[in-house]
Amino acid sequence: MTDRIALVVSDVDGTLVTPDKILTERARAAVASLARHGIAFTIISSRPPFGLKKLVEALNLRLPIAAFNGGVLALPDLTPLARHPIGADAVGKAVSCFEDCGVLPWLFTEDNWHIRDRKGAYVDHEIRTVDRPPVIVESFAPLYDRAIKIVGASADPDVLTRCGEKLKALLGGAATVSRSQSYYLDIIAPGIDKGVAVVELARRCGLELAHVVTLGDMENDVPMFRKSGFSIAMGNGSPAARAAANAVTGTNVADGFADAIERLVLPRAGATG
Repeated sequence: MTDRIALVVSDVDGTLVTPDKILTERARAAVASLARHGIAFTIISSRPPFGLKKLVEALNLRLPIAAFNGGVLALPDLTPLARHPIGADAVGKAVSCFEDCGVLPWLFTEDNWHIRDRKGAYVDHEIRTVDRPPVIVESFAPLYDRAIKIVGASADPDVLTRCGEKLKALLGGAATVSRSQSYYLDIIAPGIDKGVAVVELARRCGLELAHVVTLGDMENDVPMFRKSGFSIAMGNGSPAARAAANAVTGTNVADGFADAIERLVLPRAGATG
C-alpha cells in the first residue's frame, strides 16, 4: 500500500451500505474518522445522481461524486460536472438485444429512470434504492439520445451472463457493458468506467492515483481497482472483484466497509482511532 493515503473512493451498493440499503452507524463513524485524519472521501456508484442524494447528505460529502459508473460526475449538490450519454444508435441496439434475451430494459437519463413494465423484476427494489419511482413509457425511442445508462434486470444471473456476452459482441467499442449486481447488467458510454472516473476524481482533487484507495464488490469495480494505489474488495464481492483487489474485507452484512477503514486504511496511514 502507498505510504500516504489522501483519498478513499467507495462503491455504494454491496459495499458502503447493507443489502437493505442501510448506512450503518459504524460506516458513518468510519467516514468521519477518515476526515479527522485528513483523508478525503467520496463515492462512486452505478446509481443515478439523484439516487445518491441521501448518502451525500448523511455523510456530509464535499468532493465530487461519480454516478452511473462514471457516466456522470457531479458536485455534492448534484450539479453536473461532466456527463457521457451512450449514443442513440448503441442504445437502440442494446434495448433490442435485451428484448431478444427476454430481459426487460430500463433506461436512465440524468434526471429520471424509465421503464415499460411496472411489474418487471427488481422494479420495487430499485425504487427503494434510488428513492424515486420510475416513469412508465410506451417506447424508449424518444429518449435514446439522452440515455446515460441502460440496465437489464433479471432474477436469473445466467441469463444476464449470456446476454452480456451478446451485448459485448454486438456493441463492440460503442458502449461499456458490465455487471453492477448479480441481477443487473449495465450499459454506459464507450470508454467510460469506474477506472476512468477515479482518474478524473483524483485529478480534480489534485491527487496522485498512488495515494487513492478504492473499495468495491463487483465486476464494474475492477477498473478502478486497477487504477488506484490500493484496492479492497468486499467479502460478498464477485470472484472477479476479489481476485483483482489487493485485500479483501468482511461482507456488507457484517460492516465490512467500516472494518476495511479501521483495519486496512487508518493503521497503514499512520492514523488510529
